Amino acid sequence: MELSYYEILEIAQNADKESIKKAYRKLALQYHPDRNQGDKEAESKFKLINEAYEILSDDEKRALYDRYGKEGLRGASGGFGGFSDFEDLNDIFSSFFGGGSRSRKKRSQGENFDLSLAIALNLSFKEAVFGCKKEVEFSYKKACQSCNASGAKGGKLQTCPKCRGRGQVGVQQGFITFAQTCPDCRGSGESAGEKCPECKGRGFDEFADRVEVSVPEGINSGMSLRVSARGNVGKDGSRGDLFVKIFAAEDAIFIRDDEDIYIEFPVFFTQAILGQSVKVPTIRGEALLSLPKGAKDGQRFVLENEGVKDVRSSRIGRQIVQIAIKFPHTINEEQTKLLEQLGESFGVQDGVHQEQKGLFEKIATWFKG
Repeated sequence: MELSYYEILEIAQNADKESIKKAYRKLALQYHPDRNQGDKEAESKFKLINEAYEILSDDEKRALYDRYGKEGLRGASGGFGGFSDFEDLNDIFSSFFGGGSRSRKKRSQGENFDLSLAIALNLSFKEAVFGCKKEVEFSYKKACQSCNASGAKGGKLQTCPKCRGRGQVGVQQGFITFAQTCPDCRGSGESAGEKCPECKGRGFDEFADRVEVSVPEGINSGMSLRVSARGNVGKDGSRGDLFVKIFAAEDAIFIRDDEDIYIEFPVFFTQAILGQSVKVPTIRGEALLSLPKGAKDGQRFVLENEGVKDVRSSRIGRQIVQIAIKFPHTINEEQTKLLEQLGESFGVQDGVHQEQKGLFEKIATWFKG
């Protein structure tokens, strides 16, 4: 059974736009090809996620989909089936997370690749929080000089036989035919009659490179770093920029929410009852937390300026501590006596506390008729 767009994004049908964005961000990061190289299933999932987001983030398309399903989107302007190739999906992802198509150097006339290059960089939780320097290795494309980046032997092109020079082909969906960019010539209308022997018809050669990247303190998953003039090389010799997409790992103890840090901290029941001060671990060391008397299980406390530094404003976030009250699993004879004495001092007699006794008295009136 085919999943609905809502099921693909793992959201309810009445989800608002903010929920749709959050769901897309989470899943797109999880299944992005840079993070799952060679995984065809992840690539297919990523395409579905982008397709679902394109429809559900647009009010008009979403209304059509809710009323008529996918059939209602057939032939809609830029709608269902409008992705011409995988690169278009990457453009959606890039524009959503930063470093999108507006800031990217697009391909020049006659080139079949963008000058801008995007790679992934995996960071540990600590590296993302405090910043670091990382040397990254990557490969970049350089326009083939033998064929002038055309992919054709001697640079000689012919009219594309698939689209007959139109740059588009018709795709049948049910009773409707809609136009799609020609996959053979990528919309140029021309293709190689005979492949260039130097680049094997690709129009470019690939070279290995490496660069040291300065990762700023407070960076987070989904953000991108731009390294000028380290991208692909065009046929005129100009080189695009390198965009480094960040994927930060999670931590086993600390939970990060942008600049705020959350932690669940165990507190012994006597510490909570007495309202004692406890030392709490932070990402920079430890801090002193003063508990109020009678602190409750699950109660939250805020430690200002103990979170992550904002990568843009340098503002430092908070650490939110949620306490989990713990009781002893076993007690010895001496502790048993002490606890019994403590109970008696609070009015526990014959296994009944004063508040419990009052409840029994109220229930007893039920039976008096």
